[in-house]
Amino acid sequence: MKVIDIKNLTKIYNESEVKVKAVDNVSLSFEEGEFAAIVGPSGSGKTTLLNMIGGLDNATEGEIIVNGTNMGTLKSSELIDFRLRNIGFVFQSYNLIPVLTAKENVEFIMDLQGRDKIERDNRAIELLKAVGLGERVNARPAKLSGGQQQRVAVARALASKPKFVLADEPTANLDSKSTETLLDIMEELNKKEKITFIFSTHDQRVVNKAHRVITVEDGHVKSDERRN
Repeated sequence: MKVIDIKNLTKIYNESEVKVKAVDNVSLSFEEGEFAAIVGPSGSGKTTLLNMIGGLDNATEGEIIVNGTNMGTLKSSELIDFRLRNIGFVFQSYNLIPVLTAKENVEFIMDLQGRDKIERDNRAIELLKAVGLGERVNARPAKLSGGQQQRVAVARALASKPKFVLADEPTANLDSKSTETLLDIMEELNKKEKITFIFSTHDQRVVNKAHRVITVEDGHVKSDERRN
């Protein structure tokens, strides 16, 4: 089943009198359960593309249809609610709330969704166990390593049962062992929960794990390779 359909997507930034096409007439689609990486050098447009898919940046032209909804037609408040219920995010800098425990960080999105406390508790503990942090549910971010914080971020991204997860350079601040552990966990959750993962990355370790590799250069898709 197709979860994302991108049609003729363009993003133009006006820098003084110079117009820069960060993304140039890109058309792509993603099926349910994909484990895909968008790769390319700095300035290639991969992060801009990911941000537009996630509704964090507006397209200049084109359409992004997620689960049958054209995101460009949504009002600001509608878009916020749509992201909350359909999209999970994993950022390079973790973005955990420092005063909350690992469990509370994972619960936070579900709280915004209005889910009851028992469901939030059960889902948070289940996910923290799935990412190997069942014994650290009450630890605050400062007491966790970078790799552990990123695993909490993955659990948080999955807590809302999103249609897909967008991960922007999720391994950039991690060592090799933490990266391998994190990617194994995400791949396993991808298979188990059938959630689509889309990475923006220049990390070859992520590329090696991906089942689909989309190469972006100067705002264009240069290649789109699917692997078994």
